[in-house]
This record gives sequence, C-alpha cells and structure tokens, in this order.
Amino acid sequence: MTSVLQHTEWWRSAVIYQIYPRSFADANGDGMGDLLGIRDRLPELAELGIDAVWLSPFYTSPQKDAGYDVADYCDVDPLFGTLDDFDSMTSRAHELGLRVIVDLVPNHSSSEHVWFQAALAAAPGSPERDRYVFRDGLGENGELPPNNWESVFGGRAWTRTTNPDGTPGQWYLHLFDSTQPDFNWQNRWVRDQFGDILRFWLDRGVDGFRVDVAHGMVKADGLPDWTAPDAAGSMGGSDATRAPFWAQDGVHEIYREWREILNGYEGERILAAEAWVDPLTDMAKWVRPDEMHQAFNFPYLETPWTAQPLRAVIDASISAFSEVEAPSTWVLSNHDVVRHASRLALTAENPQGHGIGPKSAGLPIPELGLRRARAATALMLSLPGSAYIYQGEELGLPEVIDLPDDAREDPTWFRTNGERYGRDGCRVPIPWEANSPSFGFGPTAASWLPQPSDWAPFARDSQRGVEGSTLTMYRLALALRRAHELATGTIEWLDAGADTVLALRNSDVLVYANTGDSAVTLPAGDVLLASGPLGDNELPADTTVWLRA
Repeated sequence: MTSVLQHTEWWRSAVIYQIYPRSFADANGDGMGDLLGIRDRLPELAELGIDAVWLSPFYTSPQKDAGYDVADYCDVDPLFGTLDDFDSMTSRAHELGLRVIVDLVPNHSSSEHVWFQAALAAAPGSPERDRYVFRDGLGENGELPPNNWESVFGGRAWTRTTNPDGTPGQWYLHLFDSTQPDFNWQNRWVRDQFGDILRFWLDRGVDGFRVDVAHGMVKADGLPDWTAPDAAGSMGGSDATRAPFWAQDGVHEIYREWREILNGYEGERILAAEAWVDPLTDMAKWVRPDEMHQAFNFPYLETPWTAQPLRAVIDASISAFSEVEAPSTWVLSNHDVVRHASRLALTAENPQGHGIGPKSAGLPIPELGLRRARAATALMLSLPGSAYIYQGEELGLPEVIDLPDDAREDPTWFRTNGERYGRDGCRVPIPWEANSPSFGFGPTAASWLPQPSDWAPFARDSQRGVEGSTLTMYRLALALRRAHELATGTIEWLDAGADTVLALRNSDVLVYANTGDSAVTLPAGDVLLASGPLGDNELPADTTVWLRA
C-alpha cells in the first residue's frame, strides 16, 4: 500500500492550471494574449473544475525568450496590459474561488535590465558587476571563455563584453540566451532585491510563485569545466552526471529565506519549484518543511506510457515526497515540453527542449497520441497529491509540428541553427470557438504563432457538453476526483492480471490503465469514467477506466 500523509492545506490537493499568457486569450486583437483576455476567460476555467491558475511571465521584457528575460520584475509588459489589469484579473480569479500563482525568474534577468546595464558600464571588480557572474577570459589575452559550459539553448554559455575604449573586456555567464545574464546569488544585495520582489507581488494578493530554474542560481565554487553526457536533457541530470550549475546545495538557504517571507502572509501562499532533479529523493530536498511547498514531478512526466515504469515512478514519488511531508505533484505537459498528446506517441529519442518539427525522426500518429494522452491523464488525476494541467491539454491539443521556419521564435531554434526546433510547437495560441477568427483566441485573425487550419474540432465550443470529448472527460475526471477525495487518498496496488496493465484502488475508486497494444478483460463494476470507448467486458489498449469499488 502506498500512502500519503494527511494534511489539509489547499496546495496539497490542488489542480493547478498553467496559463501561458501570450497564447491563452487576446482581448485587444493584436495577436498577443493579455491579462484582460485571461480575466474574461476565467469563468470557463472555474467551470472546468480547477483550483488555481499559474501564469507564465508577463513582466516588462524585450521578449527574447518569451518573457523569461525580465527587464522589470515589478511591472507588466505593455504587451500584456498594466498593473491595473493584473489587479483586475487577480480580483476576478479570487471572486471565482481560484488562486493565482505567478512565475518568478531568479536565475537571470534580461540584459536590458537596469542592473545589468549598470554592470556593463561599471569597472571589473565593482559592486555592480558583482551582481552578475563576470570573469576574466582564459588564453594569452583573455580571448577564451572562462570555462567550457554550454548554454541550455545551444552554444557556449559565455559572452564577451567590450570596454568603453573598444577593447575586448570580461566575459559574463548566461546559462540560457546571451540576453539572459545569470545573477550572482552569493551576493547579499541580489538576495535582498528578490525578497522585495516577493513582497511586491504578495502585497498585490498573489497566492504563490512558480520558481523558474529553481535548481539553478548557485554555481559550484571555481566554475569547473563540465561536459554533458550524450543525449542528456538540457535542464539537468542525475546525481552522477550533475552539472556544476544545477542543484547545488546553496540554493536551499535561499528558499528557506523565501519561505520565511511567505509564512509572514495570511492565506497559505506557496512556492512551487521547477527543479529538473533526479533521483526523486534529491528532488524532495526542495520541498522540505522549511523550504518550498511543491516541486514539479519531471521524472513522472518523462516516464514512458508503460505500466511497470509508471508504477515504479508513482511509488518512488509518493515515498520520496512523503518522507519530507510534502505532496507529490503530477504533470504531463507544460510550455517547455512536447505536448503529451504527441509525446506519448513518439517513436524516436526526443530530449527535453529539442522539440519536434517536419524533419524530426519518429513523428507521432495523432490518433494514437490522443488516445494515450487521455488514458495517461485519467491515470494521473486518480493519484493522490496535486496535479498540473497545461492550457489546451483539456482540449486534446497536439504539438504543432508544421510551423513555418520564419514564424519560429524560440531561442533554441536560432542558437542551434535550426538543428533543434525548440518549444514553439506547444505554445501556439489555443482555440476557443470553432467558427471565429483565430478560433476565438482574439477578436481578429491575428495570432503571434500561426494556428493550424484544422483546429476547429479542438475548439472549446466544439467540445463543451459533447459526450466523449476530451473536454468533457477532463471536467468529469476533475469532478470525480473531488467528490471521491482522490487527492487526499491512499493507493493500494491490485493484481492487474497482465504486466501491461496498472490496477489500483484509491478511496472508493478502482483504476485500471491498459498501456499495452491489445485489449484485456475488464472487471465487472459501475463505470465512473473511461478515457475512451470500452469493449464488451474489455478494456481496450491505451485506455484507462475508473470503476466504483
């Protein structure tokens, strides 16, 4: 039996819906999603049955990395509206009973941030430069970068500056794009500034923060050379292959400080970590009682649609997080990975961050991908803990593969000279209305990334109230999850009768997930939920069913 500790805080059982602001809803028709578009669509999310929304960055930014290059942490980019719009959106969410979580990007700022511009203007060794990671170069004249680190987006992780007299200067570190210089988190001034940033948004009523690259920020002493293993994902590695810029022990001191700040506010404000850390026992260090509240379960996301690996990662997740009195989280898609309606039907290796496009190997079969995605979601929502949903997955949206090259915006595409497609395919604006311009994304046909012409069947109004639609399945699953208290339940594994089937009991619900390629016998019982059509006493391949125990 796999159990979880019993607590009552809202975040332990919440279903949190990720909004990617530029692609969710456009109120003014300029082709870019915005805060008022979000506000006006919130009732439809409340209708879905979620508990909270998490917004990817909407801060002032030159948008070199879709807002993850922040130029002002305490203001809204005009692309998305104003601080008044943010307040209006937050107020509406709270009226609907939804909590609001916002992204925080502490590993790096935009190169256009006034802090970095001051650092460039200051001399080597100055307090301004010490806020970021500047180093002298190697070689006879400093012409070589300080070490061999590679950027997450491809290419080297260092860029050389130019002195006021035109001569080459120091190098600065950027684990991501050259327009995203890394902060020096050994600097007390940097820590104090981010404490103030937390308070600014907490005072405006946000219910928590999703912390971008929460396993980054602190770098190993001496910045030693490091070469990534072949086929490694871009955002981390296991303990044996860990980069000297990921998952360093010093990050935990930072989060203990942040937890004290949040504890000073009413209403159970939370920190959720984007920490690509493996194994799960190491990830659990991010959610010890005096640090963060949740950490995204990327090992679960990356597990193939295969029964025994899924059972293993579910057990390992609940065990590791329970040891530190934290809930496990479950997630299948987000703005950085291939949507699971496509990813689960890929037949070739696809490391995180690489994306898929027309020339990718092992492209998915759409019908198979959607069938597996629905089954995987039905399994995920039956598990105890907190679950994350990425906008559009409740519509069954696939990855957009055939984006024109000249429409792509992800830095990965440019920094690898088109060798990696990057993440644009999961970021295309979502469809709301089958027969409206831009499928109801906005009042005009404008869309910052082109939408596929065949998306009408995926539109929300095409699926609302339609028996068997993906949207209807999500609404039913979320309602049943709440009614049967599955999020605070306990898993008991059952004899599945086949090694391709997962069988479990949670509360008064029996769950059977067939990950195989042939049907199996379905036990008798009242069907509460099915991810796809059922046969006569049979559970078809790639199908999950919930039965009344």
